[in-house]
Amino acid sequence: MTNGDLARLSINQETIKQWSLPELAEGCGKAGIDKVGLWRAPVQAYGVERTARLLADAGIGVTSLCRGGFFTALDPAERARALDDNRVAIDEAAALSTDTLVLVSGGLPPGSRDLHGARERVAEALAELAPYAAARGVRLAIEPLHPMYASDRCVVSTLAQALDLAERFPAEQVGVVVDTYHLWWDDRAPEQIARAGGRIHSFQLADWITPLPAGVLLGRGQLGDGSVDFRAFRRDVEAAGFDGPIEVEIFNEALWARDGAEVLAEVAERYVQHAC
Repeated sequence: MTNGDLARLSINQETIKQWSLPELAEGCGKAGIDKVGLWRAPVQAYGVERTARLLADAGIGVTSLCRGGFFTALDPAERARALDDNRVAIDEAAALSTDTLVLVSGGLPPGSRDLHGARERVAEALAELAPYAAARGVRLAIEPLHPMYASDRCVVSTLAQALDLAERFPAEQVGVVVDTYHLWWDDRAPEQIARAGGRIHSFQLADWITPLPAGVLLGRGQLGDGSVDFRAFRRDVEAAGFDGPIEVEIFNEALWARDGAEVLAEVAERYVQHAC
């Protein structure tokens, strides 16, 4: 394995959640990895400007910030709070010098069964936020989540649904995330990746392993441990014109319980073995 093999690899900080931001910067630097994906809560805890300086001094770029979204509330005050929080997230992304804010759309409001109405509220929020983001050099990236999350986290379950929303706006303002964990099961994913073309704003890798843990959120697998054909996904996104960073984002308590440097080395090895 050479540094050239890792040229496009980005490590999402949740993959090595046990590391602080300074540890992440130091560990990635030692491993020859110069890109990371960030999450808002740990960045806010450390300080947005402080994080930006830390990573810039380490020569590490930020490939994405997660997450904005949660647009589906029916209560006007709750919707207004969500929009305000998303404007803050856009400002944070700009301060971190990343052009991509990942959006998780939100689930059904309590008592609702109206998926279509919830998706339309996502579109209404995008119409308000896209110009604000564009003025700050930030793209909004809609991430479709596996259908098991549709009720409580994300009413956008397929890449087709994400593109139906994104295509209402200019491609440089609103695009999509292709995350293998959420899309591997969908036999329409290849044609929808081709449809996405320049709207692919983020490409993320994690494997699908079973049995899923209680709560299912922390069930993402290390690359190569499950069912996903990463090379096929990479071929598809590259055929669609994507040549950006490839971000490994794994939520897994077993990985978090291990030594961070060991996990990072394993991720890099598995990335080369299964996704290059």
